[in-house]
Amino acid sequence: MCFSGWVGIEYAGSARPTVGVEWEFALVDQTSRDLVNSASELFDRLRDAHGEQPNVHQELLRNTVEVVSGVCETTAEAMSDLVTTLRLVQPAAQSLGADLYCAGTHPFAEWSTQLLTPGHRYAELIARTQWWGRQMLIWGVHVHVGVAHREQVMPIVSSLLNHFPHLQALSASSPMWSGTETGYASNRAMMFQQLPTAGLPFQLQTWEEYESFVEDHLHTGVIEYLSDIRWDIRPSPRLGTVEVRVCDGVSNVRELAALTALTHCLVVDLAERLTAGERLPTMPPWFVQENKWRSARYGLEAEIILDAAGSERLVTEDLADLLTRLEPLASRLGCTDELRSVEDITRTGASYQRQRAVAARTDGDLVAVVDSVVRELDLGQ
Repeated sequence: MCFSGWVGIEYAGSARPTVGVEWEFALVDQTSRDLVNSASELFDRLRDAHGEQPNVHQELLRNTVEVVSGVCETTAEAMSDLVTTLRLVQPAAQSLGADLYCAGTHPFAEWSTQLLTPGHRYAELIARTQWWGRQMLIWGVHVHVGVAHREQVMPIVSSLLNHFPHLQALSASSPMWSGTETGYASNRAMMFQQLPTAGLPFQLQTWEEYESFVEDHLHTGVIEYLSDIRWDIRPSPRLGTVEVRVCDGVSNVRELAALTALTHCLVVDLAERLTAGERLPTMPPWFVQENKWRSARYGLEAEIILDAAGSERLVTEDLADLLTRLEPLASRLGCTDELRSVEDITRTGASYQRQRAVAARTDGDLVAVVDSVVRELDLGQ
């Protein structure tokens, strides 16, 4: 890449506040419940049976497939799109003796037996990151929300960090790692931030600052492509979106819809406040970092920092008020029911809590834990 004559980063812009979802799944053996490296064979069977499937993507490891929605107007439309694709993917996996599994981590799989998906970029990533890169047995959900003007993108990214712990606590689904109870609700969050350029974004306020950041990283070889910036929340200039990558893997459509609706509302709320001339609230980076750790460690029992003054509150209490405030916006975005279902997670327990309950009932049977997560993917066929 030539750095002379740098002209900046084009931003596509979204005329409407659209929503799109990327949902990562692991493939697990139907008997042993260990991970299986069958993604290539799954793609072959999908292609033979249904032709090319542009909404099913390969990932770093051959134990993983990613299902993506199109550009949608509502959360319900995105869920319908994902389910339509999954109804093709799930039988293809089952024909290979595998099931689809989605949580932030697998409770007992070992990294050393996993195979890399062929491809220059994946090989380069592992060559550079070594042991940490090979440890990345993690799965997540990414939600894209359309933002019209590039000048709004970085203020939204920075302010959205105030709600990082809410999203992480609700989605936390990775309490176990390599056969060990980690004590964390989201061990995935702690693992993923070890990669270079991953983790919390810098709190930049202008597009020009972001362009300067990217130019420096390209020039010094920190990144080769824009997508090498793996922030938990980041701009997606080509799509004209803010991409929220906070959430652990989600096991079922109902909770995915709830988290998607909440993310959609949060981004659109911030965009509308900017349009109205408001300066969006932010917190010092050290408070944001602490909130990430607290929500990863304690999940829905985390006491989080709310503002630059250091006020604190239980995340579930703050979430209740947040949902009330967002209700009118959810009505306009067509996701009232999905936003209300966020409360179900706080009432019945997040995935990390359900997994721990299964382990407790079965005297630590981690195969039973995987069974329970697989059962939660009900596509209503």
